[in-house]
Amino acid sequence: MIETFKLIAGILILLGAFLFLASTLGVIRLPDVYTRNHAASKSTTLGVTSILIGTCIYFYAQHGHFNSRLILAIFFILLTAPVAGHLISRAAYNTNVKLWKNSSEDDLEKARMAKRKE
Repeated sequence: MIETFKLIAGILILLGAFLFLASTLGVIRLPDVYTRNHAASKSTTLGVTSILIGTCIYFYAQHGHFNSRLILAIFFILLTAPVAGHLISRAAYNTNVKLWKNSSEDDLEKARMAKRKE
């Protein structure tokens, strides 16, 4: 049973490392600030969460105790990282950072135009 927990923990930690790699490649390869921010915030949040869950499972299997600090860290990461990503994108949009030239729609601009017509 302990070896099964260790295997699951190892898989989760490797998954988190893969998500960090995907996030890094997304930040390097994607064309504009909005898509880069999306890659950085979503993949990194999932990567950190899976690594912390894997660590929590490993410590439970190895030492037989539950580490509430890891669960608290997961909670705060899931709470703050998406909000920070949203605020960074919103600040970029409000300071008129241009979209990628091949972007098909700007939904916020449509909403602003509809609001001005009212």
